[in-house]
Amino acid sequence: MAIRPMKFTPEVLIGAPRRSSAVPNAAGTLAVYTQTSYSFESHAKTNEIRVIDIDSGRSALITNDPGANNPQWLDNSDQLVWLKTKANGNTSFIIGHAREADKTYTAGTVPGPVSDLKLTVIEPGKLGFAVSGKANPDGSLFNPHDVKKPHTSGKLYTSLFVRHWDSYVEPQKNSIFYGLLEKTPLSPTRRQAGKFSLSGITNLITVSGLTGVESPIPPFGGTGDFDISPSAIVFIAKDPSLNPATHTSCSCYYSPMFSWTSWTNMSAPDAKVCKVAPLQGAMASPVLSSDGSSIALLTMREDGYESDKNRILYVPNPWNGEMIEIFKSDDGEGLWNLSPSAVSFAQDDKSLLIQVEETGRGILYQLPLQNAREVKPDALKRLTRTGFVNDVVPAAANSPKLFVSSSSLVDNSLWTIIDPSHPDHVQVVSSSSRGGAVFGLAPTQVDEIWFRGAEDHPVHALVVKPSHFKPGEKYPLAYLIHGGPQGAWNDQWSTRWNPAVFAEQGYVVITPNPTGSTGYGQPFTDAIRGEWGGKPYIDLVKGFEYIEQNLDYVDTSRAVALGASYGGYQTMWIQGHPLGRKFKALVTHDGVFSMTGQLASEEQYFPLHDLKGPIWKVPDNWAKWDPSRFTEHWRTPQLIIHNEKDYRLTIAEGLSAFNVLQLKGIESAFLTFPDENHWVLNPENSLLWHHTVLNWINKYVDLPAVSEEPDLSSGAAKLSV
Repeated sequence: MAIRPMKFTPEVLIGAPRRSSAVPNAAGTLAVYTQTSYSFESHAKTNEIRVIDIDSGRSALITNDPGANNPQWLDNSDQLVWLKTKANGNTSFIIGHAREADKTYTAGTVPGPVSDLKLTVIEPGKLGFAVSGKANPDGSLFNPHDVKKPHTSGKLYTSLFVRHWDSYVEPQKNSIFYGLLEKTPLSPTRRQAGKFSLSGITNLITVSGLTGVESPIPPFGGTGDFDISPSAIVFIAKDPSLNPATHTSCSCYYSPMFSWTSWTNMSAPDAKVCKVAPLQGAMASPVLSSDGSSIALLTMREDGYESDKNRILYVPNPWNGEMIEIFKSDDGEGLWNLSPSAVSFAQDDKSLLIQVEETGRGILYQLPLQNAREVKPDALKRLTRTGFVNDVVPAAANSPKLFVSSSSLVDNSLWTIIDPSHPDHVQVVSSSSRGGAVFGLAPTQVDEIWFRGAEDHPVHALVVKPSHFKPGEKYPLAYLIHGGPQGAWNDQWSTRWNPAVFAEQGYVVITPNPTGSTGYGQPFTDAIRGEWGGKPYIDLVKGFEYIEQNLDYVDTSRAVALGASYGGYQTMWIQGHPLGRKFKALVTHDGVFSMTGQLASEEQYFPLHDLKGPIWKVPDNWAKWDPSRFTEHWRTPQLIIHNEKDYRLTIAEGLSAFNVLQLKGIESAFLTFPDENHWVLNPENSLLWHHTVLNWINKYVDLPAVSEEPDLSSGAAKLSV
């Protein structure tokens, strides 16, 4: 069938179907996934659970119930279970069939919102499950619909962590709840014969006797913070004895599951803490072997540093206390300088599957566990080379093949099957955008460059050209600066900062990964500490010079720079320094105007680490890299975007910058969303964001506007002082 590409506009990006990772059934014939899309014509979102036939690539709708989510295969059959959010806040467990979408029933309902469903087969017809949900202080499941409206809106706090991400901290905490889905024995006298029913749910953290423990870890914790097997549940949580605003230290808890329904004093799970003394930092990706007897997880060494290197910890037997740090070295730095993002056991439990960021890609490796104490990085087997792996699961029960979900800068969702014994022989199951062709995009648009930055260190950048690129012609430059600052631009799809959207306007988009970026070795990531406006800024200057001197298809006289979060900090820093005069316009999204504004942030460990201490002990460190000190030199037109519910970088930062620009008579604009946090998630808001940003930069480089300017102004007159 011929592909009719559409112009890749913000409307297409935001409205295009978004697929989750897919999960195959035991036979490896079908895979289930969720898909959402948004229509700007009806102003409505669609939500679907779908199943794809792996051989034919045909997809079938299972349900488009807007409350349906978290589909999972029940056992070795083609039956599915998913969660359904109800209007009263309760959650139902719905049983359906992959080949008979009209045959569904409710196995049971729990009295509140839960998510992150995981299943494990205990025996045929008997499945254990775990979900996450908010718990009241007494351990019961919290339902916000049951809360009576108070007579006052006041909130009193006596310790750190007043707010987190986009909400005020409340007494309800995340918890893991477990229970059973059990098939009723066949009997002619029972009307529900052969159907699954829900046992109810129990709070694992409460029955384990753990006080102050919260898991999944807010604000982004989910299924990656716990794992289940027939015999155990493992989960991670921040150390409850330390304040989460100033510490990242975590513990891993291993809870044996002697019963999945009720407990006595003898059978209650006694959670065992798994932690290696030298590794006192954050943890991630706890997973169990198939029988629940072994654990693997990622853990950092340094408390208070969220971007420290993840070490792989292997616990062959939680009961005897043996814990092995993979690639351990005598100097404590570790033999592998990359930082894995996820780990899992292979189907036979004899090796680990490791996802890691590496030079602008998300790579999948396999590592044998034999002689785990002595294994070296050269034992790693690389299974992928391009794009960015998002998830990996077995392609079928008892099969060594892997089902991999990934994306790239031009392909929003790619599913493949890989045989680790022949990783170069890749079976493509499905590409949502047909390799980008549906959007008019192609892999040939993506290139990369290396240049010498601060202290002559090599710096990497991805390059995205317009689909209509013609050799010999020149194109304006969009210089995108990533956030973090310990982050990176990767060959990965994004629905918020998508380089291809800018490229299709007619820009050559260059995304440098300066000092502090991840995926280039831990020393390079760590080197930004105490250097916010130092080495990274030099890298950006050197990168711009490299583009001027070497990329003859880039018109650097028509250049714009954009950044969010730390990238927003960097655009403000650039504004006050010579590089700022190289750009026709700047865009700052939720950035930093003054370093003292960091004191209003929620996770205080972040500035304490990066600035090497609190402001009263190292005031010079805080002052040295403060963009507000250099407002005398501000000259370049600048768009400021800052959201009301951003509690990481408060709106005062954006307003302060905009007020300075206005007082100095510099052409500027301010866009805010009262209902958005550090990101812009509402589709209609996202469309306005894109139109405002693109219209702003396009007018300074003589590119056409993407839309008519909406009438959103307050009517205030421009002030020049």
